[in-house]
Amino acid sequence: MEFQITHKDGSTGARCGIIETARGNIETPVFMPVGTQGTVKALTPEDLTDAGAQIILSNTYHLYLRPGHETVKKLGGIHRFMNWERPVLTDSGGYQVYSLARLRKITEDGVTFQSHIDGSSHFLGPKESMAIQRALGSDIVMAFDECTPWPAEYRYVENSVRLTTRWAEICLNEELEKEQNLFGIVQGGMYSDLRERSAKELVKLGFPGYALGGLSVGEDKETREKVIADTIRFLSEERPRYLMGVGKPEDILEAVILGVDMFDCVMPTRNARNGSLFIDGGRIVIKNAEYKEDNSPLDETCGCYTCRNYSRAYLRHLFMAEELLAYRLNTIHNIYYYIHFMERIKNAIKDNKILEFQTEFYRLRN
Repeated sequence: MEFQITHKDGSTGARCGIIETARGNIETPVFMPVGTQGTVKALTPEDLTDAGAQIILSNTYHLYLRPGHETVKKLGGIHRFMNWERPVLTDSGGYQVYSLARLRKITEDGVTFQSHIDGSSHFLGPKESMAIQRALGSDIVMAFDECTPWPAEYRYVENSVRLTTRWAEICLNEELEKEQNLFGIVQGGMYSDLRERSAKELVKLGFPGYALGGLSVGEDKETREKVIADTIRFLSEERPRYLMGVGKPEDILEAVILGVDMFDCVMPTRNARNGSLFIDGGRIVIKNAEYKEDNSPLDETCGCYTCRNYSRAYLRHLFMAEELLAYRLNTIHNIYYYIHFMERIKNAIKDNKILEFQTEFYRLRN
């Protein structure tokens, strides 16, 4: 995998780049829609292509439990299985073990846990995570890490950093397919010195890309931005930087300004299913009675299929009637909004106007 920085903003850390993979180039900054179980909920791959998605995220933990990574491999790998030809990133499963699994027990070798589906017992460690992701055939593979809860005592987080580095070394020694690329994940909780230690240890190991994990777990915005700023200066400038699971448009914008290149979050899809739709001024809650007879599009400036063809009144009707089409049309809009929000950020960076873009973004929010 190659990463080329094509533009840098003169007054911030914001930059544009190109990640070259075997299945196509990815222009950064980029938002990756989340297709946890081999599908972005309510959308077809054609919908994602039409929206401009360059890469999507699927999850090791979920696909391991159902339908099973060996099944996916027998059926041609994740791309053929879900009919998606563009790049796929797979999460390591560490966060899901932390957030979903019951009765987990962490050892030096990995984590024993109970499935959130049926309570069955499983073991997942760095070797197992690499084997699963190799079978899935994703383009970007994430190293297995120990996701730190928040808040957490210093000693606990320090041990998590130690385990994460140890497991990262094991991941690097496991065999992947030649077109796959392994990213390391920086941990360290909200402790700046532990973030620095984790970042330096992983950079020394020489990954082709680095992620900031263990954020968006309940911390406030100011703490998160401080952690990003404190960490990113120790990561290689010549490698892509990926902020995992952070997804409010304003949080993405601030992280881009700090120098982050890649993002994912379930927020656009989950909010769509709950009837919360993103526009530049914030969000429209489509169930509100004020839209019952509103014949205008959701967003007159939006070029998505939903906004080109349907009114707010119709979208409200579908949502209130619990029609399945509501989830599809809402999700098309939210995914399109996020992807084109990133396009506008890229254009602002290229024009050296990212701070002006930031000012205008917040002006519309007020």
